Amino acid sequence: MGMPVAAGQTAGSVQEDFFVCDFFGAVPKHDLASMEHPLFSLSTRPDRRILSYEHNGTQVTVTPSVKGRATIFDADILIFCISQLMAAINAGRATSRTLTLTAHDLLIASGRETSGDGYRRLRDAFERLSGTRITTNIAVGGEETTSGFGLIEAWEIVRKTRGGRMQRVRVTLSDWLYRAVLAKSVLTLSKEYFSLRKPLERRLYELARKHCGRQAVWRVSVETLCKKSGSSSPRRVFRAMLREIIRDGRLPDYDLAEEAGDIICVTPKSVVEDVPDRPPQLSPDALEAARRLIPGVDVYHLEAEWRTFWHKTGRPSLRSPDKAFLGWVSKNRAAF
Repeated sequence: MGMPVAAGQTAGSVQEDFFVCDFFGAVPKHDLASMEHPLFSLSTRPDRRILSYEHNGTQVTVTPSVKGRATIFDADILIFCISQLMAAINAGRATSRTLTLTAHDLLIASGRETSGDGYRRLRDAFERLSGTRITTNIAVGGEETTSGFGLIEAWEIVRKTRGGRMQRVRVTLSDWLYRAVLAKSVLTLSKEYFSLRKPLERRLYELARKHCGRQAVWRVSVETLCKKSGSSSPRRVFRAMLREIIRDGRLPDYDLAEEAGDIICVTPKSVVEDVPDRPPQLSPDALEAARRLIPGVDVYHLEAEWRTFWHKTGRPSLRSPDKAFLGWVSKNRAAF
């Protein structure tokens, strides 16, 4: 178990050799850089192409191993680790970039089957994550450096069952990813994210979550969306896949719509509902106070949850939305 943080120390300042993942039902979280940029392959077959990506001054080169590039489903392992670390930080526990986790817990948390095939696929995912190399100048924690690293630095099976399946696994995250966690450069994901089985659906949700956090609507060209998604499909094929996803409407939290000029409009579902009253507006001071009340939690997620609560309770008229919001946060802080 991780050591408790002593007085005057912060989570991460005192570390054991490893951190044990044991926060049951930790809120799923992903790092901002992975949600913003196409680090993971959307292919369901081994993807051995080198990805070179540049957008608004950010350069990323992703080089696969002979096993292929890490996929967007492989990223579930990182999401599990990030979620556990953030839960520990919020609880005041010391952390380490080397984590010991139970394979079964990881499979359950990410909605995977726990059959023998599920464990085999999990092992393949570890191998792709450790073999995929990234070179980038993405700033993490306010510091921009050009560096190369693997998504995970190392992994090992600590214990097997009698049948030979992995039981406990030890994973060492890259220093780059661990610094992102300590800097709280993360966002909360819907638990329904793991039920999305199409790689592009997952990628679109990540981009919507990243770009709609601070605005009521995000408009993006199909060309830019194709680039940011990391899709290798021709534009017409990508557009057809988008239209199918729009028709299905399975994306959690967000609605997509096609507009003139080859534009995709993304809106949070809690905002696009047909409500006659304007949702209560919160001040920057209220959001900052919420950050202090629940450190490490995405305040824009809190704002969206509170507005959903406000709508479900009949959209009452609020004399002070800030006070109502902060009261709701204080009452529900344990849930986050």
